[in-house]
Amino acid sequence: MGKMGKFLIFSLRVFLALLFLAVVLGLIAIARGYRLDFTKKSLSSTGILAISSSPKAAKIYINGDLRGVTDLNVALSPGTYSVEIKKDGFTSYNEKITLKGELVETVDPILFPVTPSLSPITNLGVTRAIPVDQSDNLILFVDNEDAEKDGIYLFEAGRKTLTFFPPVKTLILKSKLPLDVDFQKTTVYFSYDYKQAIFDFELADGSLISYLLSLDAENQEPFDVTASKDTLIDAWQSERTKETQKLVEVLPKEIRKIATSSFEVVSFTPDQTKLLYKAKKDVKLPLVINPPLIAANQAPEERVIKKNNLYVYDKREDKNYHVGDEESPSFLWYIDSKRLVFNEGRHITIMLYDGQSKQVLYSGPIEKGFFTTTSDGKILILANLNPQFNKFPDVYQVGIR
Repeated sequence: MGKMGKFLIFSLRVFLALLFLAVVLGLIAIARGYRLDFTKKSLSSTGILAISSSPKAAKIYINGDLRGVTDLNVALSPGTYSVEIKKDGFTSYNEKITLKGELVETVDPILFPVTPSLSPITNLGVTRAIPVDQSDNLILFVDNEDAEKDGIYLFEAGRKTLTFFPPVKTLILKSKLPLDVDFQKTTVYFSYDYKQAIFDFELADGSLISYLLSLDAENQEPFDVTASKDTLIDAWQSERTKETQKLVEVLPKEIRKIATSSFEVVSFTPDQTKLLYKAKKDVKLPLVINPPLIAANQAPEERVIKKNNLYVYDKREDKNYHVGDEESPSFLWYIDSKRLVFNEGRHITIMLYDGQSKQVLYSGPIEKGFFTTTSDGKILILANLNPQFNKFPDVYQVGIR
C-alpha cells in the first residue's frame, strides 16, 4: 500500500473518531437539554417538562397550546410556562412552572372527578364528629332520643372489615352518663398514644364533669377524673411535646433553633419531610442550603415569617412557603405529602404544599363544615342527603379516586 493509501486510511479513522466524538457530545448535549435554535443559528440550552397524571391519557396544554397527552416529556426554552392538564369527567389542573436550562421539572397532578360519589359509612344519625388527632379514627356522638343507640362511638376508618360489619364500635352508651350531659358542648382531650380520652361534659347547671374513657373497648362505667383532669392532660401534653420534639430535631440545626422558640407545630407530612407550622413571632429564616439547589421547587418562597401566619417548611430543599394567615381554615395533609386539603366554606379544596394549584375536591352537601382525610387518601364528611326523614347527618366517604 502506498503512502497515499495509508494517508487516506488514517484520515478516515480520524474522521470516524471525530464523528463518533461529535455524536457522543451531541447526545450528551441533547440529554442535558440543548437544542439547535435555527432562528438564532446556535445551540441553546433548554429545560424539560416531565408531565404525567393520575389517571393517565389527559390532554396537556402549555401556554394554551395542546402538546399531547400524559405521560410526556417536552423540551422548552428557559422561562415561565402555564401548564394545564385536562381530562373529560375530571377537574382540570393548572400550574405555573419556571423552567431553567439543563433541568427537568416534574408536573404530576392527581385529577379528581367532577362529580364524586358519596358512600354512606354510618347509619346512626350523628349529632357531632371529632377527629382523633394523628389517626384515621373519629369520635361520633349520637343523641337521637333512642336509649339503645344514643352514646359515644369510635369510627375506625383504617380498619378493614366485611361490608356488613361497619368499623364503628361503642365506647359508652348515653344511658350510663348523667342524664343532662350535652354532647354539643362536650370537649375531648386525647392521650398521647390515642388509647384514652378525657370527656368534659357540661351539665344543665353549667358545671363540668370529666370522665376518662378507653378508646380500645366499650366502657361499662365511666371513670370520674374531674379532680385529676388537669394533671392527666399536662402529663399527656408533656409526652406529646416529647414526640413532636423528636421530629423537630431532624430539622437542620439552623432551623431547629428558630423552630424551638418561634414555631407552633401544626403537623408533619406522612413522610415527615415537610412541616406545617404557625409562626409565634416575626423572624427571618436563614438559608441552610446556600446556594439553593438548582433542581428545587421554583415557586416563590417566604423566609421572613410573620406572627400568626401559616407556613410549610420543606427540610429536603430548605424552602419555606406562606400558605395562610390566622383567618385561614384548618389544613390537613393529603396522603402523598405534597398537598394540603382544607374547607373553604362551600367546597373542600386541595392545593400543593407551596400554596399553588388549587383544585376543588368536593362541593356538595356538607354538615357542620366537618371533613377529614385518612391515611389511604379518603375524604370523609358529615352529610344529610334526606333531611325530610333524617334529623341528623351521617358519615360519608367522598369518592375522589
